[in-house]
Amino acid sequence: MARRLGILTGGGDCPGLNTVIRAVAKTAYAHGYELFGFLDGYTGLVEERYVRLDPPAISGLLHRGGTILGTSNRNDPFHFPVKVGDKVTYQDKSDQAIEILAKLDIEVLFVIGGDGTLAAARDFKAKGVRIVGIPKTIDNDLAATDQTFGFDTAVRTATEALDKLHTTAESHHRVMVLELMGRYAGWIALYSGLAGGADIILIPEIPWTLEGVLKKILARKAEGKPFSIVVVAEGVRSPAGELVVQRRVEDSVEKVRLGGIGQLVGRLIEEKSGIETRVTVLGHIQRGGSPSSYDRVLATRFGVAAAELAIRGLHGVMVCLRGNEISHVPLEEVAGRPRTVPPDHPLIHTARAIGISFGD
Repeated sequence: MARRLGILTGGGDCPGLNTVIRAVAKTAYAHGYELFGFLDGYTGLVEERYVRLDPPAISGLLHRGGTILGTSNRNDPFHFPVKVGDKVTYQDKSDQAIEILAKLDIEVLFVIGGDGTLAAARDFKAKGVRIVGIPKTIDNDLAATDQTFGFDTAVRTATEALDKLHTTAESHHRVMVLELMGRYAGWIALYSGLAGGADIILIPEIPWTLEGVLKKILARKAEGKPFSIVVVAEGVRSPAGELVVQRRVEDSVEKVRLGGIGQLVGRLIEEKSGIETRVTVLGHIQRGGSPSSYDRVLATRFGVAAAELAIRGLHGVMVCLRGNEISHVPLEEVAGRPRTVPPDHPLIHTARAIGISFGD
């Protein structure tokens, strides 16, 4: 019987997940291993739901968005929801998951995910499970890696949206506000704002004032440019320093769901400037679609590197990008350490040099 490896995708979906699955599977089979995919993140591991990822199953995955395994940002195995009567209680199901891995003779489990998913992977490592992590998030906010796959595609999507907003903003002499994802980091807003010709970029790492935003908008109007483009990251705080929260989901790894800062910024601009303002929330469009060529290459490199580490007997690590080289770091160096935009980042300097305001 061939030796067996397992894989799952957890957290929010993003372009490139299927590309990683494909790369891991191809590398594993080339070395005589079988690969089993657990369905819907850690949920499938706890409930023993899986599929065998044989060559036909991974055919055509390179360009396909989403994940064929399904995913979930809920159902942490160490805090797993169990319905008892009409009530939901939370139980530690990690031992049950470990028993299933042993039952299936899974030697190493590949975990593709962001901060919450990799935190659980770290905890499984502490209990003796052989884990290799693969970083995934459109937000690009994971510690220990210079970039995650999915980010480049999200930036491309946001940039295309800005290109379209420009034409209608200029035609109607309006201020257009675009709210983007990113959680508590401003990477998507910074990159797409610079690429898409935004006039103002608001990110969580740089406090802003309404006066600072209005100064830029009114200066443009005085110069004969009666329209402006404002990019707002979802994790930006209000002028009073408060997070704008859409809702809370208590049984999720990410309990706070951000959303609404774009509407607040748009309303304040229109009230104080008198300029008609419209707000667009790009939302989950940023997560969808086919991965960019860059993300296909990065995801493939991550998948091959992860599989080769496992085959060599190395585990308890996450593969990462350092410069242009693929490396790996201990899982303990990853979870709980968000990677935010440094205020002195070179792209901040570049944006300011060409007149982009950060509202400060």
